[in-house]
Amino acid sequence: MSSSLLVTKSITLEPIDNRRLSSLCGPFDDNIKQIEKRLGVEISYNNTSFKVVGKDSIVEATLTLLKNLYVETQPVKGELPEIEPEQVHLAIQACGIMEQKSDAGWGKEVHIKTKRGVIKPRNPNQSQYLMNVFQHDITFGIGPAGTGKTYLAVACAVEALERQEVRRILLTRPAVEAGEKLGFLPGDLSQKVDPYLRPLYDALFEMLGFEKVEKLIERNVIEVAPLAYMRGRTLNDAFIILDESQNTTVEQMKMFLTRIGFNSKAVVTGDITQIDLPRGVRSGLRHAIEVLKEVDDISLNFFTASDVVRHPVVARIVQAYDKFEQEEARIQKEKKELARLER
Repeated sequence: MSSSLLVTKSITLEPIDNRRLSSLCGPFDDNIKQIEKRLGVEISYNNTSFKVVGKDSIVEATLTLLKNLYVETQPVKGELPEIEPEQVHLAIQACGIMEQKSDAGWGKEVHIKTKRGVIKPRNPNQSQYLMNVFQHDITFGIGPAGTGKTYLAVACAVEALERQEVRRILLTRPAVEAGEKLGFLPGDLSQKVDPYLRPLYDALFEMLGFEKVEKLIERNVIEVAPLAYMRGRTLNDAFIILDESQNTTVEQMKMFLTRIGFNSKAVVTGDITQIDLPRGVRSGLRHAIEVLKEVDDISLNFFTASDVVRHPVVARIVQAYDKFEQEEARIQKEKKELARLER
């Protein structure tokens, strides 16, 4: 937001009551953060005096919103109501406030800070991808192996957890994998899928350390689970990553995307050239790209072989496969056309 377009206005909520203030702001100021994110404003407060910075019409509406929510904190029969994220969401809708897209961060160097160090993008596509993760509720990272789409998603999740923007991280992937049969492996479904989640574990270990990751998993702050375990759940205050999403069915992808709750962010990663689904089963990732391309708050990011940041030969391998598959598709098309003409 340009500073020349901003105004600052204040309001004092009465009566002064620290318990009601705590209910309004939510744990770790989650409710205030939700309002800031949704409306593109900055909110600061001292006791029950609130200051809002933003565009004039939005600031006025935000002050009204805070006043209305504070009324909702009034004790009922001695019980103090807790303002939940759902109430904040509904209150914003009731006020008819046009949500603003914050442009904070554009034009600045994009990076992620974790306790183990700073992680920076290595090319423009990675930089754009990170910016979209910061600014969108749902982000798709689509491209070949080695482009950093999963690693950067995990880094964003770790940063959000350490900054207390979310309360937990959830990592998941479908129980389909290249050339293997899960039924022949020992253990329950979680144990069978666990080895295939190893890239996610490795990224977490690098950013947080082995012992801390183990403790967070024990406390369910970090949850690593197969996609089948997501059905029937609503995921609030979470950073969710769906890896290898090209192997979801259309139904699985729809199920996953509709699990996302309030104050949650999701990143979906996958490579549409490496689909391991049975023949004739449509990839949920391919379908989602077509269905969701016009939906607001959803970002689609496409990587190519030139974005590969592993050993240089990996990029050349990806390019060679792409060239071969394109040539093969051309030959098949010519054969079909020739067969049609002969008939």
